[in-house]
Amino acid sequence: ENPEKLSLINLASLIEASQRSGVTELDLQGKLLDQMEWLPVSLGKLSNLVTLNLAENRIMVLPSTVGELKSLVKLDLHSNQLMNLPDSFGDLSSLVELDLHGNLLKYLPNAFRNLSSLTNLDLSTNQLSTLPETFGNLTRLRRLNIETNEFEELPHWIGLCSSLTELRADFNQLKALPEAIGKLETLEILTLHYNRIKRLPTTMASLVNLKELDVSFNELESLPESLCLVTSLVKLNIAKNFADLRSLPRSIGNLELLEELDISDNQIRVLPDSFGLLTKLRVLRADETPLELPPREIATLGAQ
Repeated sequence: ENPEKLSLINLASLIEASQRSGVTELDLQGKLLDQMEWLPVSLGKLSNLVTLNLAENRIMVLPSTVGELKSLVKLDLHSNQLMNLPDSFGDLSSLVELDLHGNLLKYLPNAFRNLSSLTNLDLSTNQLSTLPETFGNLTRLRRLNIETNEFEELPHWIGLCSSLTELRADFNQLKALPEAIGKLETLEILTLHYNRIKRLPTTMASLVNLKELDVSFNELESLPESLCLVTSLVKLNIAKNFADLRSLPRSIGNLELLEELDISDNQIRVLPDSFGLLTKLRVLRADETPLELPPREIATLGAQ
């Protein structure tokens, strides 16, 4: 056995000592013995705890007393074996950052609605196919990562998360985006790589702060002209929509801040006339496309 790692008894006495000294930070990342699948209920007594790191252990269950950690601002549980969370989880009303990446979660408790201070939430690499409707209450949420799950759709109430600046949903089974995505006016980064999206909603024209959009590896048949109203775009990746994507929107030249464009592995043969207006374009990737020679505009722009 690894002498560095804590047994249940060691952990219980560590908690007791930490409680006496009013500890505010506790880092147990990778420090618990492998056979420790649950934590002592006394964990809830650490009422001064602001930061708790339990990542990279084999925890399967959290005690319901975890909800008593009222001062907790940052909780890291990534790479454990959690299959669900106790309802008391919703009592962590001071929580700002929560990392649940790499667990076995299939659903989240409705009590999540009470985590109203949450700004950063990482749910990537779990088995989620749905989020509780109460999620729309998380109006301070700025970064949401749901990559590598089993989502077939994004709920329409995602539009209520009005502070979102970053939404990462790569490696899911998404077939479409809700119209309500257009309500996320603060969104700067949207990544949807490796899904099954066939079309983008025209409401995306309202994403006036979007700088980076990745819809590579989908089944897009076309891009809406309205996407060219998102003049804040700096990086656009529409690569690997393979047989489906045959043309770029005519008004692509409106995207005057665009610096990087990837159209690799599509069926695009010609670029629209307005392409020459993309004066900031530094990188154009067009491998494996039937593009009939780079247009003059690009030669003069000196893009790579």
